[in-house]
Amino acid sequence: MSGRTPLPPPPPPAEIQSWPDRAARLADRARAMSELNRRLVGGSRLVLFLVWTATLQLGWGLCGVGLIALDEAIDPISGIFAFVFVALGLCPLVPAVFFLARGVRRDREARERLVRWAALDSDRAADARLREPVLSVAWLVVSFLLCAVGLWVSFAAPAEAAGPGRAGTVAYFMGVALGLWISGLIGMTKAVGHYRMAVRLTA
Repeated sequence: MSGRTPLPPPPPPAEIQSWPDRAARLADRARAMSELNRRLVGGSRLVLFLVWTATLQLGWGLCGVGLIALDEAIDPISGIFAFVFVALGLCPLVPAVFFLARGVRRDREARERLVRWAALDSDRAADARLREPVLSVAWLVVSFLLCAVGLWVSFAAPAEAAGPGRAGTVAYFMGVALGLWISGLIGMTKAVGHYRMAVRLTA
């Protein structure tokens, strides 16, 4: 979902609420909670998360080419070549970090609004759909795989790259592992936190 699309607003304060009846209030509540739920764990949100994770790895990959080239630089021209790749890598890397961080912030805001709408009334039939078990499992599995690959890279790759003059290679692989770990932990925290929140709201 595009960051330009605003989140559904929170419910109005009690003193200015003007629903004609409970059915109208429940209908608005269900629409707002459904949209907020989709913005938190919807399929498009998962795809966007993976796109920015891949962009992060692409940017760091270009930076890694520069780091490895610095290890192997034998003249000033080689050094310039390395810095060019680092600069190219920062172009996708910086936006990826920014949008992943903004996604975490927007998720927190959406979760707070979802809780406020849930506190407005109770509708078991509508609230039961908040759990989204399939999407929650999808988020959890994808995030777990990211963490598992990051763990493998953090232990296996540096051992293979160990040796004199390989500091750039080690730094590159450790950066890959860190990026995967951070992305995976973001996704796992979202999946577990959302499911627990949905269970608590529908209890």
